[in-house]
Amino acid sequence: MKDFLKYTLATITGIVLFSLVIGIFSLLTLAGMASMGTVPESIDDNSVMVIKLNGELTDRASEASPIAMLSGQGDETLGLKEMLAAIKNAKENDKIKGIYIETGNFAGATPALLTELRDALLDFKQSDKFILAYGDNYSQGEYYLSSVADSIVINPEGMVEWAGMAVQTMYYKKILEKVGVKMQVVKVGTYKSAVEPFMLDDISDANREQIETFSGEIWGKMLADVAASRGITVEKLNALTDSGIMIQPAKYLMDAKLLDKVAYYDEIPQIIANMMGVDKDDYHTTTIQNVAANATNTPKSMSGDKIAVYYAEGEIVQSPSQYSFMNEEGIVGEQVMRDLKKLADDDDVKAVVMRVNSPGGSAYASEQIWHQVMNIKAKKPIVVSMGGYAASGGYYISCAANWIVAQPTTLTGSIGIFGTFPDVSNLVTDKLGVNVATVKTNELSDFGTPFRPFSAKEQDLLQQYINRGYDLFTRRCADGRGLAQDSIKVIGEGRVWTGVHALQLGLVDQLGSLDDAIAKAKELAGIEECTIADYPAQKTFLEQLMEQTTNKSTYADEQMRLMLGEYYNDVKAIRNAMSQDNMQAAMPYIIKFNL
Repeated sequence: MKDFLKYTLATITGIVLFSLVIGIFSLLTLAGMASMGTVPESIDDNSVMVIKLNGELTDRASEASPIAMLSGQGDETLGLKEMLAAIKNAKENDKIKGIYIETGNFAGATPALLTELRDALLDFKQSDKFILAYGDNYSQGEYYLSSVADSIVINPEGMVEWAGMAVQTMYYKKILEKVGVKMQVVKVGTYKSAVEPFMLDDISDANREQIETFSGEIWGKMLADVAASRGITVEKLNALTDSGIMIQPAKYLMDAKLLDKVAYYDEIPQIIANMMGVDKDDYHTTTIQNVAANATNTPKSMSGDKIAVYYAEGEIVQSPSQYSFMNEEGIVGEQVMRDLKKLADDDDVKAVVMRVNSPGGSAYASEQIWHQVMNIKAKKPIVVSMGGYAASGGYYISCAANWIVAQPTTLTGSIGIFGTFPDVSNLVTDKLGVNVATVKTNELSDFGTPFRPFSAKEQDLLQQYINRGYDLFTRRCADGRGLAQDSIKVIGEGRVWTGVHALQLGLVDQLGSLDDAIAKAKELAGIEECTIADYPAQKTFLEQLMEQTTNKSTYADEQMRLMLGEYYNDVKAIRNAMSQDNMQAAMPYIIKFNL
């Protein structure tokens, strides 16, 4: 028996040690591969750049976490910055004869980012090079991008999901009440709908109005763009949409001029060869990552002058501890303030372009970032380039810039303030049977406790507090945009506007891309030759590895995102509402575009 236990324990110990060694070796191998960096391969003559639409489109590409990579469950994101650089380089590179778009597991993007990418593909076509698109199936976003192609090919049994625009918001009031939680809401702004899920059982008339307006404008642009590329009228395309395109056979779609050809995947190489006028074995393929790497491998300006492009993406919080849910990146006020101050003090940086892609968040953090934007503005020009969202707090941190550039489909505005305060007294007392006894010296000593509802006096004090926040927000906007504060309050009220409307209302100065914003920054700085430098530096593989090996919740958090899928943001909204800053400048948490 002793020998049995001895050998069993020895075997178990050996297995544990072996697993540990293999795990460490795997991590070190991945770290070593990452530390070597990526050396771009040379591009051969008669090359085609392949764009695979897999993953989510964000401003900058980011790798899956090291732990997710080891488990084989992580997906990389598609970086708009890298894709735009690659498309521009492909246009100018004589060795690249065309672009092949292959649709796949595209997780989607905001309409503004899709528009910016599509515009770059249209610009590529000015070089008289071809674009070919193929898909077993096309999502609406994939088809919108692919519609620029000279030839759109689909699998014989494929489908095109082209159904129009739908925006969905989930309401949590009843489910919270069932568990004994009531959200006490204080807000300013008729259209400030971020708090509706906690107040109402269904959408308000004001929120329905603003959603119908901005979704109609976005859909109108998508219709116009596709109709122009496919040579049909907007009216016909919209009528086809209502015919149930997503379940129609390929022949129907070809007769409607939405597609050009039916083919299987293994026939694509011959189709590419035919478009190039060469034999099937006489052309080469290169990845968008490789072309982007070649594009960025350019000498720096001899002048030493720089335009800093600062990426501010995600929800706005004041400190990292407030952004612990799912370990996501965000706009962390403390860090952003330090970064912007360094850019203000760097004499080599002649202008700053702040790329804002945010639905807002903490009003306090937004005010602190606004202050640093003003600090930069006092020393050098600062231009804002708006991505998919630059709303509420995202607009707060933008409004002081010298110049603001937005996409037509950017969602912006949402100038309003709110606070949510949980009352868990019913959960604790009635559901759990716990009594909370309070002894206090003054009337308001326990002001803000979640174990009782607010009194009328406390509710009034909170409303005054939120009102002051709204007054400050609208004053910052008025000063930044050179408008009367009363005018800002009229177009504020928490209402979300598209970039097109924002231009008409004076909330932005120009419709355009990040490149347009950079060009404006050069103009304001009075320089022509300069280096474009990106900030903040993206975390290296080793930095991610070190962070995640010291954070036990990282892997569990990533699995939570995979498990929840499309409901991830709903869980996040409830969690954030229970623990966020008292004053929030944020647009609705859940805006789901069926793209």
